[in-house]
Amino acid sequence: MQQKPRIAAVLGPTASGKTALAAALAQAFDGEVISADSMQIYEGMDIATAKPTIEEMGGVPHHLIGYVRPDEPYSLGRYLADAGAAAADILARGRLPILCGGTGLYLDTFLDNRDIGAVGEDPAVRAELTALAAEKGGEYLLSLLRECDPEAAASLHPNNLPRIIRALEVCRTAGMTMTELQRRSRETEPLYDSLRIGITCRDRQNLYDRIDRRVDRMLAQGLLAEAERFLDADIRTSAQAIGYKELFPYLRGECSLEEAVFSLKQATRRYAKRQLTWFKRDGRVYWLYSDEQGEAGVLAEAKKLLNAFLNGENLEKPALLDEFPGKVRKIFR
Repeated sequence: MQQKPRIAAVLGPTASGKTALAAALAQAFDGEVISADSMQIYEGMDIATAKPTIEEMGGVPHHLIGYVRPDEPYSLGRYLADAGAAAADILARGRLPILCGGTGLYLDTFLDNRDIGAVGEDPAVRAELTALAAEKGGEYLLSLLRECDPEAAASLHPNNLPRIIRALEVCRTAGMTMTELQRRSRETEPLYDSLRIGITCRDRQNLYDRIDRRVDRMLAQGLLAEAERFLDADIRTSAQAIGYKELFPYLRGECSLEEAVFSLKQATRRYAKRQLTWFKRDGRVYWLYSDEQGEAGVLAEAKKLLNAFLNGENLEKPALLDEFPGKVRKIFR
């Protein structure tokens, strides 16, 4: 049997240190990074989506960052095509593709080669659901999804309208739920042998403290000015982006800056929790803990794992994500 190409992925919740780890691994293993972040693809949305700076890239080529207009429709299918083209190009030049991001759907669908096809696509149904979302909001659509596909609904946030609409579209037109469609798609053969390295904090409070510090840095870097550029733009993407929608009330004079920043930190913490809920279901991820091992320790262990993987060595089965035994300091009002 012909050996599949090998690729790596660095995943985890927001503010966990994925960007630095992926760049360091790419430097050490002659690799290039492919973003697996559903918001970093958009141009102009730089600070809010924590796009890596030139310095953070460390001379490593990064792909699929800032190449889509915020008002341009984008889909999972297009991501699979774009990421596939980037990976093929990197491999053809004898280098190692390293996916990096926190969008679990993008990562899993690409790495597992799930066939999403055109199942259940119906422009008329999609237009109807989009209009219903504009009239009644995401929470209402999510309640409809709970009735027909509660498992899919449990993994979605009311602000994630594209995914909610797609799941309802499948329910209405395909004769099956999105959950069942995804289950069937897992039966396809992956195109690559992949190593999944996860990075997070053992203690949730440490992760939350990292998130708070990141938000403070973003504000110092000009997040308010960036959000203001999208304030009056009728762009659904920016209206849903964490980092903008929480600051819009302040920019409209509807709340204080302190209240807006509190809301932003709270929303980012909740997003990190949803990311971990997604990733913890996957028993193939080798988890590293930055608050226990430190940056140098995480990098050393990641290098050891990747080196063994690339050399075809048999790795021990990874331990399940052991998260958050510590008591969390409440911030919610």
